Amino acid sequence: MVEPDDVKIEASWKEVLKGELGLEYFKALRKFVKGENQHAIVYPAPKHIFRAFGLTPFGKVQVVILGQDPYHGPRQANGLCFAVSEGVPLPPSLQNIFKELSADTGAPFEALAKEGDLERWAKQGVLLLNATLTVRARTAGSHQGKGWEEFTDAVIRKLSEKRKNLVFILWGNYAKAKGAYIDRTKHLVIESAHPSPFSAYGGFFGSKPFSKTDAYLIAHNKKPINWL
Repeated sequence: MVEPDDVKIEASWKEVLKGELGLEYFKALRKFVKGENQHAIVYPAPKHIFRAFGLTPFGKVQVVILGQDPYHGPRQANGLCFAVSEGVPLPPSLQNIFKELSADTGAPFEALAKEGDLERWAKQGVLLLNATLTVRARTAGSHQGKGWEEFTDAVIRKLSEKRKNLVFILWGNYAKAKGAYIDRTKHLVIESAHPSPFSAYGGFFGSKPFSKTDAYLIAHNKKPINWL
């Protein structure tokens, strides 16, 4: 990881989060990730750590989908939660997301499953945010508790405070814990089980988060998301 001025945090986010970038925890986090990159493989690549912010500027956010860690396998993590780079086989959680999207909206699963990058969602205002933005290769959760959670808590707080009528989609207990920072009188919060195969049948399938999101956006005079 490089210095804040070099990581290409999109300008509107940099303005909103400028108070965080100079705090001691963030300085320690930068030092930790830089050290990890010197003696281990870290995902995603440095240029993609803040990719979600670059594709979805602060004022363009309409929906927040919150993940936990980046994928820790080769070529998978690309800076957008649950997404994978072009040409990479879809992980089980993303397959289940597409299955629920198909059942919820009628979009053909085969068409959805052709592309796992999800950049098309991000460019429409869907902030695809992991709670932890980096991970050591093949070591799930290895960069938890190093400061990323504090940083992404601040992201959610800023969105809750400064924006209105956003949709926050929280899948699984780890994401639900972030709901403590959301003003539910101003925003819609959709919660369910995680799309992982270990939990998807415990409340994720059938939760209809995509149609609920679009109905809320339309009710507040916003454009629905083209999920296909």
